[in-house]
Amino acid sequence: LVMMMFRRSTTLRVPVVFSATRPVSLGGRRASSTSVLQLCGTLRGGPGTRRLDVPSRATQCRGPPVAWPRGDPSVVARGHYSTLVLTSKTAKPAVGKSATPPPRLPLGRRMLSSSTAAHSPGSAGTPHGGGDAGVAAWLFGCAGLVATTVGVGGLTRLTRSGLSMTDWTIHGGLPPLTRAAWEAEFERYRRFPEAQQRQGMTLDEFKVIYAWEYAHRMLGRVIGACFVVPAVYFGLAGRLAPHPWLRPRLAALFGLGAAQGLIGWWMVRSGLDVRTSSAFGDPRKEIRVSPYRLATHLTMALATYAGLVWTALDVLAGGPAAARATTQGGGAGGLVVALPRVARFATAAVFAAAVSGAFVAGNDAGRAYNTFPAMVDDAPWGLPSHEELAPLTPVYRNFFESTATVQLDHRLLAATATGLVAAQTGLGVASWARLPDSRTRLGVAATAAALAGQVSLGIATLLLYVPIPLAAAHQLGSIALLTASLVTTHGLVTTGSATAARAAVSAAASSSSAALASSRRGAALASSS
Repeated sequence: LVMMMFRRSTTLRVPVVFSATRPVSLGGRRASSTSVLQLCGTLRGGPGTRRLDVPSRATQCRGPPVAWPRGDPSVVARGHYSTLVLTSKTAKPAVGKSATPPPRLPLGRRMLSSSTAAHSPGSAGTPHGGGDAGVAAWLFGCAGLVATTVGVGGLTRLTRSGLSMTDWTIHGGLPPLTRAAWEAEFERYRRFPEAQQRQGMTLDEFKVIYAWEYAHRMLGRVIGACFVVPAVYFGLAGRLAPHPWLRPRLAALFGLGAAQGLIGWWMVRSGLDVRTSSAFGDPRKEIRVSPYRLATHLTMALATYAGLVWTALDVLAGGPAAARATTQGGGAGGLVVALPRVARFATAAVFAAAVSGAFVAGNDAGRAYNTFPAMVDDAPWGLPSHEELAPLTPVYRNFFESTATVQLDHRLLAATATGLVAAQTGLGVASWARLPDSRTRLGVAATAAALAGQVSLGIATLLLYVPIPLAAAHQLGSIALLTASLVTTHGLVTTGSATAARAAVSAAASSSSAALASSRRGAALASSS
């Protein structure tokens, strides 16, 4: 990932011939809308997006001239240079076979470049300046780290390790290194309610659960470093300048990540006091963190992950969906009208089902009603009794604290997500040949496959009484399903909406042409009579 992010492709100092559709001035040279401008500068980038750095004064350079398609460039000021940002899919040499071919990129960069070209707005004059594969790779890498941290957090909860560290600092520190330090840390842990319910724990067992919680916290700090340092680099290098919408988005994502550390400690503190823990003041119950705070912690993590993935997809596509799409609905070009809307609802249902899983985990509800599809085999409709579903007052508490109701909610939300993804898959297959591009087709297929795997993992986890490997795989499966759903929705909303907008403009032009032709025929008949 670091090599993909910081490696620059071969730079060439060549004269570039550019035909503009509007007046443009670069490097002291000006081209009108009808003339051809030849500039001498440093050509950078691969086949997806290229940049031409033109000095403020004329310079000597050698090499065969390179021609760019006709269209308006995006000009970005960079100190003593002006940068011509072009978003054509390829740069074709203007003369013969002597032109230097573009360098062959590594596999990861080739995949990102082809994705950028496939989702390019199609004009060199786009205000977004095309996609940046390096920035997108960085955001995808941060999303992968967030997913890894969520997985480690799930294992931390399943191994009952989350309350082993009873203090928190922003910068963190080294774990205990001597036996005396370990014994002091263990003695501090034994003063809290959870340890008093686990009297038989040895020092070696404490070291294991401490390692899980320590790894989870340090991964969060690694994510912060991997987000901030490249963001500063890309900002200083001018890589964020072609995307004016990206800086506020990155600031919001940084805020989510920073708040996540505070929310994590707020969650852990709930388990250090019987009154705020999952026992809700009853010392006879098993002590865990508050299910409300656990759900908040997971929701923030999933929101940060979804924001990183969606922003990376926007970068590859050249800009956010709102800036590239003017008509919602996406029913043009043979695309099924309901498909983008169904994809949005499916993504929302997948997200909601994942969040409801936090309440199942927080109440340890997966260890009850371990049958499927019925929760109770001999009961009407297979449901628990009213006394089991609603034992608490006020009633709303049952949706978050009652074991039976929490598990029923999770099952219903999972069934809703399954139905919506099945509808999305059916509509996608019905219009397979008319889907916007190969990435959207891959998203539709991957969402269906991820759903099948996630449902299978969920049922197996329930029937086998929540074994740790299956439960951890089920949590990671929710992230895989959310990822596939985000990719599908992004492709349908952005490309489908743009297609609909072009179809609407085309229809309006056709209707105006027909009206003009009709008026001309009427005028001809009137003059002849």
